[in-house]
Amino acid sequence: MRERREVPAWVWLLLPVVLARQVRAQEQNRVVFMLGTFQNVSLSQNETVQAVVSRIPPEVAFITLQFHTQNRNTTISYTGALGLGLSQTAVDSGLLLPLTPSQTAVSLFLLSRNGGHMEGTGVILPYTSTDPVPGACNMELQLDVDPNIYLRYNLYETTIQFAPANIGYARGEAPPACDVSTGSNTRWRLEYHIYQYFLPENDLTERSLFSSVQAVANVQGMSRRGRRVTTLSSKDRTVAVFSSIPGQGVIYSVIVWDPLSNTSASYIPVHTYACSFNSTMDGCQTIGKVSTKVFFTIAGLAGLFVCFFGHRFFKCELFCMGFSFSAFFFFVLITRTTDLSYNIRLSLTAVIGVVGGVILVMSWWRFGSVMACAVVLGLILGFLLASIVFFTPFGDLDVFRSSDAVFWVTFCCIMLVVPLFFIRWPREGNITTCGVAGAYAVVLAVNAYIHTSLSYITLNILKRFLNSDFNTAFTDVPLQDIDFVMITVWVVLGVSSIVLQLYRERSRPFFPPSPYIMWLQERERRKTNVLDPSHHVPSLPARFFTRVRQLTNRMEPAGEHTPLLL
Repeated sequence: MRERREVPAWVWLLLPVVLARQVRAQEQNRVVFMLGTFQNVSLSQNETVQAVVSRIPPEVAFITLQFHTQNRNTTISYTGALGLGLSQTAVDSGLLLPLTPSQTAVSLFLLSRNGGHMEGTGVILPYTSTDPVPGACNMELQLDVDPNIYLRYNLYETTIQFAPANIGYARGEAPPACDVSTGSNTRWRLEYHIYQYFLPENDLTERSLFSSVQAVANVQGMSRRGRRVTTLSSKDRTVAVFSSIPGQGVIYSVIVWDPLSNTSASYIPVHTYACSFNSTMDGCQTIGKVSTKVFFTIAGLAGLFVCFFGHRFFKCELFCMGFSFSAFFFFVLITRTTDLSYNIRLSLTAVIGVVGGVILVMSWWRFGSVMACAVVLGLILGFLLASIVFFTPFGDLDVFRSSDAVFWVTFCCIMLVVPLFFIRWPREGNITTCGVAGAYAVVLAVNAYIHTSLSYITLNILKRFLNSDFNTAFTDVPLQDIDFVMITVWVVLGVSSIVLQLYRERSRPFFPPSPYIMWLQERERRKTNVLDPSHHVPSLPARFFTRVRQLTNRMEPAGEHTPLLL
């Protein structure tokens, strides 16, 4: 154990002078870093800042510099000038620098080439000769040694890709060969742990991002705070796919582990909100379209009505359920088969939903088959329950991600089990559907204004319908404070509405009779019951023509026309 040395008094006297020199150095486009300590840096347009670190211990074999901004690209370069293979430009960028035997200081450069003033945070992390070297076996990307993670996203999925790593080596030694052999003394023994860390929900501030990046930038921070999604071997493709969550900040990181030496090293973490900060329409700040808000607000109000009064007003309930059933599948159909804009698709979906709701109501009005309607309602509840099951970590099992057939067969089996209970208990099943589905419509309406992860219960299934490659994506999303609040609202609304409707309908008929069947029965009764005064009432056409004749024919005056007899 090293002895603790007392700091001389002259050191404390010189400390203000040293700090003043550092401040002046930063003003002269020079920022001094300390190993493992984050440094906030301001960059102006077309400005170059030199990042300097000194007093590097001799046991450090290589270092990585990582720099993060929220939404503007920054260039990190080995030299002050840009050159092919010498720089990296990205929102989350980094470089790896092997050290020479006598090297104790390093200079790298930060450059801003687009946009105005920007703020960022960076850190230089040291690694020893036993630590694996991230990206040292790069064969495809632009840097010879590339520790960066490359991220791309669309509406459905977020994909990360990185270069394979190599085993560690000491200063001055030649790097081990990457693909000469596959023995246990080569890079093929390495494993890659994929992590994700979710930022606070509905928080798009730089402060939140920078504090989160600083918490998970190294191996220890990400291992302690992040969630390990999967582990890849050196034989696997260095690619991972996740479900996109627009508006939700996520940090992705890869930690390469050497099982022989039990050491690890971190790639440069990357972040995404799965949306654009530069788009004036549908950007991160205005991610909810007006049409979407209007659509789901109306759906939420209808869901709240169905939740508490659906069984009493059976025709309204059938219309809402028929609307939901037809609108969902028609939206999938037109999205997969056409290139129409989102607003047009949403408008057509609403129109077809109205038609579907009317058809379901008219089928019950004409045929009076409660069981047929109960099957449709059971399928809706079954779809929602199956979606909830696959929203849990159960849905991320490899058997469902590797095979679409297994996923859809399992999903359909869960969905089809629910209508079987409706055959035995149709009224109770209908009231349960009103409570669960109606309350979930309220949750979706809230999601149009405040992002909640509960919307991905059905959105993940919709994405899998629309995107053939979505099966490889990890769909687990975080549950944060707002989500627990919405779960409570969902449960309270659902349970209270089910109990209320069961109590209110306990002495009433199971289902209201069909109006058409009632009209047929009434007409037959009037034909056969001669004691009924309505039996002697002429039919509607006869009354109509009688009235027309009265209006066209001349009325004879009433009174006596013969002479009076005396």
